[in-house]
Amino acid sequence: MSTTRRQFVQSTGLGVLPASAALSQSAPRSPNSRVQFATIGIGGMGFGDTGHALSTPGTQLMAVCDVYDGRLERAKELHGKDLFTTRDYREILNRKDIDAVIVATPDHLHARISIDAMEAGKDVYVEKPMVQDWRDGHKMVAAAQRTKRIVQVGSQRVSSVIYKKAQELLKAGAIGELNSVDAWWDRNSAIGAWQYSIPTDALPATVDWDRFLAHAPKRPFEPIRLFRWRNYQDYGTGVAGDLFVHLFSGMHFITGAIGPERIFASGGLRFWNDGRDVPDVMLGLYDYPKTAAHPEFNLALRVNFVNGAGETSGFRFVGSEGVMTVGGGVSVVKRPPEREPGHTVGTFSKATQEAFMREYLKKYPPRAATTAGMQPTAEQHFQAERGYSDHRDHFANFFEAVRTRKPVVEDAVFGLRAAAPALLSNESYFTGKILEWDPVKMQVKG
Repeated sequence: MSTTRRQFVQSTGLGVLPASAALSQSAPRSPNSRVQFATIGIGGMGFGDTGHALSTPGTQLMAVCDVYDGRLERAKELHGKDLFTTRDYREILNRKDIDAVIVATPDHLHARISIDAMEAGKDVYVEKPMVQDWRDGHKMVAAAQRTKRIVQVGSQRVSSVIYKKAQELLKAGAIGELNSVDAWWDRNSAIGAWQYSIPTDALPATVDWDRFLAHAPKRPFEPIRLFRWRNYQDYGTGVAGDLFVHLFSGMHFITGAIGPERIFASGGLRFWNDGRDVPDVMLGLYDYPKTAAHPEFNLALRVNFVNGAGETSGFRFVGSEGVMTVGGGVSVVKRPPEREPGHTVGTFSKATQEAFMREYLKKYPPRAATTAGMQPTAEQHFQAERGYSDHRDHFANFFEAVRTRKPVVEDAVFGLRAAAPALLSNESYFTGKILEWDPVKMQVKG
């Protein structure tokens, strides 16, 4: 544990390319040139990310890395027997024919591997949350700035045409001035609650257990911790890191917000008492200060793994003149202003009631009911085309940036500002404290 990274690299004889090599590779490429990439961590998200990456024109998979041999074998079955596979991600970083990497490992490995990849001259697509500890987010930002590498964080909703439409409607004043946002993600199934299958051949011979643990606490071989790593604080980030971060990133994109200043989370382990040490229900409350992009507003988040009612997620943006709901599409319901406030004079004396009503009727004279006086209900609904995938668009944005060196939609700074409040929600939950956050400096206050 006390060995430095340099000593570790030297002791293995592998090494990585110096930062100067990264700088030499930062020139724009031809828009038609092929981008050669590798996937590090070829589990569920890794396989999915690889498929979406390959659906982007002009890309080629060169190598995959995983600590479980069965996934390496499966990658060859899907992508060809000549595909280079390894348990050691540094073998991938040392290859000069690889331009970019997808980092889809357990959360506790995101920062280390992403930074090593940038220092080796590779552009990085890293799954959300960008880091397991918000402090490591600053190291990621610094590495991206120092090496001039592209970093895209994998919260694909920021590339969605649905969320872009919601952003446009909010900016155009479709619901007036924003007051509050409610967001939820109910994922009520065994697979949704991370009860992933454990392969029958998960044995010490087929799993590089020590490489999986890395800097996490040492413990004997226990395959459930590898294949259901999201259930454990040592490797994952619980419902906040897995799902809150999606809600933060999507909401930040729509509103232009950069983060809350007060964070409080509650919840508990209500149903999935399977040995996990993270909650299966979490509620979060967040105070967003006024900025040039938006007024002061409050955010409420909810994630629920419990009641078996299927999976739904979405947002409800409440404004002074209407409500916008964002999920599989965007809906806006305009709320016409009241013509008169009404009154509550029943507890007044008769004389006071009469005096009050004389003045009230002067200000709000009664009108005959006519069809012309009826208020229309203004509703708008917007849907993406059938088969649309924001995941594909997110990778298209990444590979375009790899070729052109233009900014991505979710760089390391955006990724940290989405991840930090999610990760601090865990801290609030476990400590029972309200946390103060500086969204500009991206630091815990005090």
